[in-house]
Amino acid sequence: MAQAQRTAARMLSLGLFMPNCSNMPSISTHDVVSDQWTYAENELLAQRAEALGFDYLFPVSRWRGFGGETNFLGTSLETTTWAAALLRATERINIFSTVHVPLFHPFVVAKMGATLAHMSGDRWGLNVVSGWSAREFGMMGVELAEHGRRYERTAAFIEILRGLWDATQQPLNHQTDWYSVTNGEASPIPHRQPQIANAGTSADAQRMTARLCDWAFISTPSIAAVGAIVESITAQAAPYNRRVRTAIFPFLLWADSRSEAEDTLAAIIASKDSVAADNWLHDLTAGSGSFDDFTKDMLAASGGGVHVIGTAADVVEQLVEAHSLGVDAVMLTFPRYRDDLERFARDIQPALVSAGIVAP
Repeated sequence: MAQAQRTAARMLSLGLFMPNCSNMPSISTHDVVSDQWTYAENELLAQRAEALGFDYLFPVSRWRGFGGETNFLGTSLETTTWAAALLRATERINIFSTVHVPLFHPFVVAKMGATLAHMSGDRWGLNVVSGWSAREFGMMGVELAEHGRRYERTAAFIEILRGLWDATQQPLNHQTDWYSVTNGEASPIPHRQPQIANAGTSADAQRMTARLCDWAFISTPSIAAVGAIVESITAQAAPYNRRVRTAIFPFLLWADSRSEAEDTLAAIIASKDSVAADNWLHDLTAGSGSFDDFTKDMLAASGGGVHVIGTAADVVEQLVEAHSLGVDAVMLTFPRYRDDLERFARDIQPALVSAGIVAP
């Protein structure tokens, strides 16, 4: 009964997990759209998503690719400057930036975030990433701390941001192993605190997210596995009198028949870039803790997004299930973003509206 009441009280928000990096979303040479990463294409997608009633745009942040034939994610748009341009090109949709904590001082992010909030009417949000790729950070001479210590740093990072975005907490003083702030101040201050997301599902990530974040951006190997993570984060947030919303980034692949969609998935996997996929899997399992249940083929097909495969009706059924398990938003990924966004608007979105979980 409690789950039914919770589901009825909220709607499922739609978002795009944007292709601001090359070769998204698959670590494969199958049917690659080579220009999806460009700003021009991202702006077109942002404006179309807004016109279709989508609520969120979410980017990837990368500083180095993963080698192989594709050099997966090797060309990428930096996400604060990317967000600034897209916020000015849109009117209503909420746009996140993704920031790696080891590379930015929280004062810098606080100033950038306040500026983006000011120029957009408070439509900007932040995804904080503790960092996991030694390959990526090693080229900069940045050493990654032990996993738990990384999340301690991220917690301190967020606490400083929250203080610098709140006039009642200034002058801000903060002393941890990571940061020393004495009589800190920042202006302008956003009219409301920007939403903060974290994309980790490890135990350390869940604890930090439950205490400090507004969104848990979660990765699971199946829709059925979503519920346990939602319940865990919800339970851990309860002692703080907080509600953390959850989002997934499903990889949508649908056709007239399930077998046709499965054949396309098989073709993507058959053409996987094994070098890049091995590097991606190695770095994730060594440093992330959020993708331990994924196989290399699953990661190669979707880059870590949960597979939602079948007919349009199958996709609708799986998204309805995700919503029933407590998911608040889906940040959709597609093989061919421009074409598939239009297909989604035609084949799937109306059915989600009819199901009563997406606003008309």
